Amino acid sequence: MSNINKQAGVETMKTYGPYSPIISSGDIHFISGQIGVDPQTSKAADDVSQQTKQVMENMQTVLQSHGLSLDNVFKTTIYVTDMSAFAEVNEVYQQFFAVPRPARATVAVRELPRVADNPILVEIEAIATSNKRGSK
Repeated sequence: MSNINKQAGVETMKTYGPYSPIISSGDIHFISGQIGVDPQTSKAADDVSQQTKQVMENMQTVLQSHGLSLDNVFKTTIYVTDMSAFAEVNEVYQQFFAVPRPARATVAVRELPRVADNPILVEIEAIATSNKRGSK
């Protein structure tokens, strides 16, 4: 029997495929890639800064549904469709994470799924634990 626990509470988060927004195994929580689509309107901004802000807000919603916050995130992976937007993504990203910030990788991809009125420019996935960064 698997020890993976699919927790409830994120029913309001729309997914764009056959996957869970968050799944947990013990104290480790895997957050699926969040994109910059507003869950209320199903629309995406046309610029990477606004999409990154929406991504982070969506991530907070998923984490909060499990009693977690961005302080519980230890690793992120960012996917961007244009590496020239790296500085803009960083500018927004750093506003959401306190020091020490999570470990991170950034990957340039050719494209991300077209699920909104504008092309998706950034996606961020995360791994969190029940402990907070900086705690012993």
